[in-house]
This record gives sequence, C-alpha cells and structure tokens, in this order.
Amino acid sequence: MTTALVECVPNFSEGRRPEVLNEIIRTISGVQGTSVLDLHSDPDHNRSVITFVGDPRAVEEAAFQMIRRAAELINLDQHTGAHPRIGATDVVPFVPISNISLAECVEIAHRVGERVGKELQIPVYFYEAAARVPERSRLELIRKGEYEALKNEISNHPKRLPDCGPAALGPAGATVIGAREFLIAYNVNLTTNDESIASKIAKTIRHSSGGLRYVKALGMTVEGRAQVSMNLTNFRKTSLPLVVETVRREAQRYGVGIHNTELVGLIPQDALVDAAVWYTQLDLFSPDQVLEQKIASRVADTGSEPFIAALAAGTPTPGGGSAAAYAGAMGAGLVSMVSRLTIGKKNYQDVEKEMESVLESSEALRLFMEVKIQEDAEVYQQVMAAYQEPKSNPDRGKLIQSATLAAAEIPLEVAQKGEQILEYALRVAEIGNKNAISDAGAAANLAATAIIVAGYNVRINLAGLDDQILAQKMIETLSNYEESAKTGLGRLRSILEERGGIF
Repeated sequence: MTTALVECVPNFSEGRRPEVLNEIIRTISGVQGTSVLDLHSDPDHNRSVITFVGDPRAVEEAAFQMIRRAAELINLDQHTGAHPRIGATDVVPFVPISNISLAECVEIAHRVGERVGKELQIPVYFYEAAARVPERSRLELIRKGEYEALKNEISNHPKRLPDCGPAALGPAGATVIGAREFLIAYNVNLTTNDESIASKIAKTIRHSSGGLRYVKALGMTVEGRAQVSMNLTNFRKTSLPLVVETVRREAQRYGVGIHNTELVGLIPQDALVDAAVWYTQLDLFSPDQVLEQKIASRVADTGSEPFIAALAAGTPTPGGGSAAAYAGAMGAGLVSMVSRLTIGKKNYQDVEKEMESVLESSEALRLFMEVKIQEDAEVYQQVMAAYQEPKSNPDRGKLIQSATLAAAEIPLEVAQKGEQILEYALRVAEIGNKNAISDAGAAANLAATAIIVAGYNVRINLAGLDDQILAQKMIETLSNYEESAKTGLGRLRSILEERGGIF
C-alpha cells in the first residue's frame, strides 16, 4: 500500500533574516517523516515560502511546531514589506498529493488551527476548502487591511472574529490555515517601475475583477520594478501560457513589456509541458513523447528500479551486501506501513503510543539501511582498489587489511539493525492492525533475510583478515544475530497462526 503524502506550503512574514528561516526549517525537519523541498525568500516582500511534504501525521505536527517557533522569532509590530500579511506564520495551506483527499486535508487544517488557537493563543482563520464561513474562502478578504487594521478590528467587528483562538492580536498576529489543490505562485516583472501599471494589469486579469478564472493577482514594486504577483489556482483550466500572454498584451497597452518572470516555490511538471506544447503548437503531442517520461513509465511497468538494474549488471558492485541492506530497508518500510495503518484506528487506541514509538524507530532504521546500500558498494570498491595497488607499495598490505575489515563491518552493522527490525516486525504482527498482518510477516522475513545475507558477506570478508582473534569475535557476534533470525521466524509462525490464521 502506498503511503499518503501531503504537501504544506507555509508563508512566513520574514525574508531578510536567513537565521530565522533556518531555525524554522530545522523545526520542520526535526519532525520525523517530513522532508523540506524548497525555500523561496524575497527581501522586498519580506516574506518567505517553505515547501515541505510528508505523511499526514508528520506534516500536521510539523505545521504546529513551525507556527509555534515562528511566533517566537517574528514580531509583526516590527515588520514591513510589500506583500499583504496578518501574521508571523501568515498562511498555512495543506495540499493533497497522493492517497489522501482534499476533505482529509481540511480535517488536518481544522485540527492544527484548533490547537494553535488553544495552545499558542494565536487567532486562526480557516480559508479555501477549510473555510467555516463562506466568505472566508478567499484569502484576500481575510487579509483586508493587513495586520494593522486587524489589530484594531478583531475584537470590535463581528465579521473579524477568528474561527478559533483569542479575539486579540499579539506580536505574532493571526494565522490563516486551510486546504486547497495545487497552486502555482507566479510573478511577472515588467519593464517599468510604475507600480500603478502593474496594479491595472492585475485588476484586468484577476478573476474577482472579471478577469481570468483561477487567477488571483496584485500589483506591487519589487527591487525597483513593477511586478504582477499571481496565484494560479488551477493551471489545467487556466493555463500558464494564457496568463503570460494576457499579461503581455495588457502591458503593451501601457507601452511596457515583460522583463522576466519567476516562480515562488515549486511547479508541477505537467504545467511546464503544457506551456511548451502551447508555445510550440504541438497539436498532436502525447506525453509518451517526452524521453524521461517514457523511460520512467517503462521502469514502472517492469517493476525495475535503478538499484535492481545495477544489481543485475556484470559488475562486482552493488552486490550481496547492498542487497542485504536493501532487504532490511524494505522490512523497516513495511514495519512503518503497518504502524501507520494502526495509528489513529479506533480499535487500536490502546497500542497507539507504542505504535508511534515503533514508527519513529522503524523510519530511522529504514534510513540507516538506505545509507548502507551505498556504503557497502563503496567499501568493496576500496577493497578492489587496495588489491590493485602495486606490490612495491609498502603500505599495500595495510590498505588491504583496512579495507577488508571495513567490508566486514558494514554488513555486520546491517545484521545488527536487521535484528532490531525483526523485533519491531514481530511486535507489529502481535499488536498491530490485523488487516496488515501479512505485511508484518513480510517485514519479519525481509529482516531475517537481511541478517542471513549480510552474514555471508561478513564471513567471506573476514576470511581474508589477518587478525583472526578479531575475526572470531565478529563471527560470534554475527552468530547471535543469525540465531535471532531463526528464533524470530519461529515466533512469527506462531503469531500468524494465532492472529491471522495464515498457517
């Protein structure tokens, strides 16, 4: 089963202090299961956009922690910038990427918002698909008058009362949280410094003023140049080239042109392909004609990945040691999957805390094994390089022994971690979601395989080690891991008989 993936694209009212942004990024990255993909900062806007993705629970926790940290580091009373804003963490949208619905992202937005309002005492407004008040679906209406106006009105005007949190602004301001489909943040810089021209163009093209559907736009000045700043909320229905050419046509009315354009954050590949097709008039174009896409589809069809292809090649590396680590990584991955399928389920509330702990450990083990896949191949290449040293080199023997020992140590580490993965696999088989018990069984077998296969590589490398006392100690350690694999698989059979009726 493929893991659900959520994107979060928070906007922060800070674009001039890298140390603050780095601290916020560290806070996000500190939550296991998240990955920061991009940072875009603009000193004139005094605003930054961070893009990160991860499994829903991790993204939800990271979003709360980053709002907390930003509130500690950013003071809106001291903030100036060209871009509208009402908060230190100004906007937090959750975007469904895979195996999760927009409705589920709305639930995430509401949980984060309620927690921010209650625990951090920051006013929260819900927007887009998460809006609880229909007119708040439009972000620009929530931000009307910006921080300064909201500070005076939040406690006096009923329409400005937050959805949750206090009806008062502190120096962290308020935060707008919501859920939406993928959005392209796109700016067009004009060949003029006249901001009024950019504002007129923005009024013409934005949907709220009678312009293009799925386009939001503002005119502003950035680095001494007039800019049309836009959000394209559905690039499939209002294409990027249509927006660009409309801006170009409108600019010509005022005797100016497009100086350049820029993306804020990331863009789907399909949007760029659509733009290329539009401009080159490839009316009969098919996505299969893109070389990289064709290769990717073939790889997916055959189930072959680059590592598998490399394993099958007629080269010594990657070899059995890397394959052992690969098996361990798959085992750990399945442990994580079963943990996630258990966490949050009503029938498994009594084991949820333990499953969260298992998930954290299994993810760390998976990453460890992924690193060892490459390290095993690299260290064996060092062994081959040592043997290729001229026999006249007085250090040749030491180089061979050092490389040989390292080539035995890495698979021994894989066996050690394999034993840990096996224990976690057995535990999730015992108490995890019964609907995924076969996956837990697969995880245990993959972990045992990692131990056994790693053992072959430990032994063959230790055979060439001069220090046989050290070699014997390592063999004894390995034997304990191998015995654990044998015992663990015996336990697994009993668990599968009792809980799953598989045997």
